[in-house]
Amino acid sequence: MERRVRRALDAVADPEIPACSITDLGMVERVAVIDDAVEVDLLPTFVGCPAKDLIGQDVRAALEGAADGREIRVRFVHDPPWTTDRITDRGRERLRGFGIAPHWDRGPATIPLMSKAGVPCPFCGSEDTMLESRWGPTPCRAQHWCRSCRNPFEGFKEKGATASAS
Repeated sequence: MERRVRRALDAVADPEIPACSITDLGMVERVAVIDDAVEVDLLPTFVGCPAKDLIGQDVRAALEGAADGREIRVRFVHDPPWTTDRITDRGRERLRGFGIAPHWDRGPATIPLMSKAGVPCPFCGSEDTMLESRWGPTPCRAQHWCRSCRNPFEGFKEKGATASAS
């Protein structure tokens, strides 16, 4: 039953990044199948994520067939906090294919605008990139530009950068 539930969750696409499922992004924190219910705890990628309601609806719809008539309980939790470390290898590849830099680990840093950020380009792999704007299409993403292949791309903000950008 739990395998069936997890397979159903694997089919739930992130509405803002349809190339990735919520499991690819590491948003599924806990799955519990109990006598009368299926419980799923999800970690939003950003505290104020505007897609939370839609993700919750999509999870409930995906679990209808897998829950065998059990009540479906979906809740968003913030402990532990979601970080880009939770993105799976498959998720990183799908993000690159979608044109989003999935993650970089440079330790704590402040990246001023228009500086060399060193975020690997998802198109050519070059680290000769720069941060164009800390504000992307969603609160958890930023805009970058690659000096090598001259492509713009998005990237998840570094851990801690999301909070400092508000």
